[in-house]
Amino acid sequence: MITKILVANRGEIARRVFRTCREMGIATVAVYSDPDADAPFVLEADEAVPLGGSTPGETYLRGEAVLDAARLVGADAVHPGYGFLSENADFARQCHKHGITFIGPTPEAIEAMGSKLTAREIMQAAGVPVLPGVDLTDVPDDEVRAVADEVGWPVLVKASFGGGGRGMRVVRDPDGLLEAIASARREAGAAFGNDTVFLEHYVDEPRHVEIQIFGDQAGTIVHLNERECSIQRRHQKIIEESPSPVVDQPLRDRMGEAAVEAGRTLGYVGAGTVEFLLAPNGDFYFLEVNTRLQVEHPVTELVSGLDLVRLQIEVAAGAPLPPEAHAPQLHGHAVEARLYAEDPANDFLPAAGLIRRFEVPDVPGVRVDAGVVSGDRVSTNYDPMLAKVIAHGATRAEAISRLVRALRRARVDGITTNRSLLVGILEHEDFAAGRIDTHFLDRVEPRDLIEVEGADVEQAALLSTALADQADERASAKVLAHVTSGFRTARSQLNVRGYRRGDREVQVGYVLGRGARFEVDGVPVEAVVHSCTPDAVDLVVDGVRRRIGVVRYGEDRYVSWADGTIELRVVPRFPESADHLDPGSLVAPMPGTVVRVNVAAGDRVTAGETVVVVEAMKMEHAITASMDATVASVPVAPGAAVDTGTVLIVLTEDEEADDD
Repeated sequence: MITKILVANRGEIARRVFRTCREMGIATVAVYSDPDADAPFVLEADEAVPLGGSTPGETYLRGEAVLDAARLVGADAVHPGYGFLSENADFARQCHKHGITFIGPTPEAIEAMGSKLTAREIMQAAGVPVLPGVDLTDVPDDEVRAVADEVGWPVLVKASFGGGGRGMRVVRDPDGLLEAIASARREAGAAFGNDTVFLEHYVDEPRHVEIQIFGDQAGTIVHLNERECSIQRRHQKIIEESPSPVVDQPLRDRMGEAAVEAGRTLGYVGAGTVEFLLAPNGDFYFLEVNTRLQVEHPVTELVSGLDLVRLQIEVAAGAPLPPEAHAPQLHGHAVEARLYAEDPANDFLPAAGLIRRFEVPDVPGVRVDAGVVSGDRVSTNYDPMLAKVIAHGATRAEAISRLVRALRRARVDGITTNRSLLVGILEHEDFAAGRIDTHFLDRVEPRDLIEVEGADVEQAALLSTALADQADERASAKVLAHVTSGFRTARSQLNVRGYRRGDREVQVGYVLGRGARFEVDGVPVEAVVHSCTPDAVDLVVDGVRRRIGVVRYGEDRYVSWADGTIELRVVPRFPESADHLDPGSLVAPMPGTVVRVNVAAGDRVTAGETVVVVEAMKMEHAITASMDATVASVPVAPGAAVDTGTVLIVLTEDEEADDD
């Protein structure tokens, strides 16, 4: 019997495991890094042990430190969550060696599937279909092209020990192949401690469909149906659902049988996921086995009625799989959206900073697994996922509708997120019709999806913001505080305020009282204002009455109504002089660490050439030359920590380019 579980992880998965532990009456222990000292998962645990340090390598990846913590508090089991040590066979062995139950599969199964190359060989021998692929270890650069030709173009450079889209690069022509391999190796080495990569044939327009498997210590292997995970960015899932809109029962049976056979081959125990590519013609191919709980496990829980974390704990304690796991049902439909701290309109750059407000409304049929609360700070040391919002409904359409409503009403102030993108995807006609594949966000421009939200409410939101700001100034005025907000003695002259929404600057004009008038960018707006306070404006615009809330933090405005929100920034009436930057300066687009500098002062570069690589939130970001130029100076070096706006490279435009 397991009595105390240490969760060797952080954020939302730690909180998720703790929730089931509390329901089962099991004591809980957290381990934490310095940046996570006040994180919600730490405060929710019965006990917590500091690991010291900030980066994953200093904290959550230190297996011996985690085991020391378990021994210190007398934990008799460790749940690894996902990521970090969850697929580390040596860590699982060390747990067993010290008499601590590792809540996961055997070290042998983890080891066999830890290398995607080994996994391919095992599955191929077991009769599970695989794609053509070749290990690049010891393959000279001058032979790589021939290997790619053999595999078949396009090719995918893939980290053998990778996951979560890290260490993966799609290459469609030979010119970028060597650089893609080098970049994938660096990213894999930094994220997983092993830079082995291989080439695999890349299937265009595939679906990503995975099968949840479970095994117990008596040798029983079952599958719990499929999840569709095709909506991805940078090979990382952002929307998942169960069941798949294109998997019928015969295909479900075939994929399930292949997944169970994979589990039998491994002697699998615990929760695992067999991932497949589903080609447009209905053929499917083995990708990998994730020997752990998946991020997207809630959609399986909602349609099956099973608590997968409870099953993990029970199986680890020696219990057989319950009868309901042998014949899992599909009750309705579930859809999950991953809420990330990132900017989809700017190549999905990760965002860091203070979350001033985090609220997801209580909507029927919606579950929220969050790792953050209001007041938390997002660090660049870890993955940028803030929360998972999961909706369940009797039909796919109902589940999507509930999820959209919850996301539209979510309030995440102080940090850029992908919330609007998620809404745009879920409301897109192709998604609604189930016409999706892993290239969805290649075909549909993220900016177009983001701009959909709030378009019909923008005038009301802008006008409300200006009026609320005026009311706030009057409320805090030290003189004539009794004067009603928004009035002018000269009726022809409007009050004017400027706001920036994304890349656009908008001017809002208004005057209240008898003969009230309103304008947005010089265009008259028909409006009736019922009430106006610094926090909310009740008004009618274009015949629709709304109550619009305004929250301000410095110059930032978060403007929300019943089913949406937009972010604005005040345009100063008297702008201060901008900090001076030398012409040709290339700056860091986000906080991170410089991992590579490709140039030195005096080098010639061409437009689009990668000059610096910055790593943030476990992903590499290439900084490219903006023009044909000569490198004037290189103010940074590998290993340097940089903030947003830090000058990385200064270029001087080539005179030859001017002559052309």
